[in-house]
Amino acid sequence: MTDDAVPDLRASDADRERVAEVLRDALAEGRLDMAEFEERLDATYRARTYGELAPITRDLPVAVSLEKETRAGGDGTGRIVGGEGSSRRAVAVMSGFQRRGHWTVPRRFTCFAFWGGGELDLREADFAAGEVEINCVAIMGGVQIVVPPGVEVVVRGIGVMGGFDQRETGVPGEPGAPRVVVTGFAFWGGVGIERKRTRAARREEKRDRRAVAQEPHTSFRDDIHRAHRRMLEGHGDLRREHREERREQRRERRHED
Repeated sequence: MTDDAVPDLRASDADRERVAEVLRDALAEGRLDMAEFEERLDATYRARTYGELAPITRDLPVAVSLEKETRAGGDGTGRIVGGEGSSRRAVAVMSGFQRRGHWTVPRRFTCFAFWGGGELDLREADFAAGEVEINCVAIMGGVQIVVPPGVEVVVRGIGVMGGFDQRETGVPGEPGAPRVVVTGFAFWGGVGIERKRTRAARREEKRDRRAVAQEPHTSFRDDIHRAHRRMLEGHGDLRREHREERREQRRERRHED
């Protein structure tokens, strides 16, 4: 966790699990003893904000960073930056075009595909305004638009022996996320719209799943430690009982003598 994270921003279950994983690693490496681990783990699951999570791993060599989550959160929130946009149009005539990665979507973007195709990937893009329009003209060609979760999509295009994908229409957007309006004309062609998370978000989900999958193993390991401590304690009790029996036997022999 870094100090760059917004301290008052609410933490998610995934944020708490990432901190818990760092604590488990620290326990396994001997950086924390069992009492420290249990104290910090309890504080982790009681934390409600990034500010409460930050101190928990600050003195450990592997700290949890939330900078990416506070920037975009894997969806379209926090990406309305204003400005003019880094690209206004794209053309594919018996060829193709692609806009992806970090770029700024202008208030109005126009694309044209004739016997060709193109892709507009908005998952890592910023937006010049809260509502942007993407005007697509596809003639015997196609355009594929990829949007992140949380972005509202409105489709107003017209298809003649072609079509505009309507599957994402009506899905409500997240507060603070932009609205993407898709307009235009498709003749013997089509405009497809799909919603995908970024690769970073998918990798994060895999890490969370692995952490959940490893949790039973961690609990099993803790159970073994507790059983081992109980065994040692029981062994100590037996040794004390044995010593008491030997003393009693010696006292009895002295009385007999």
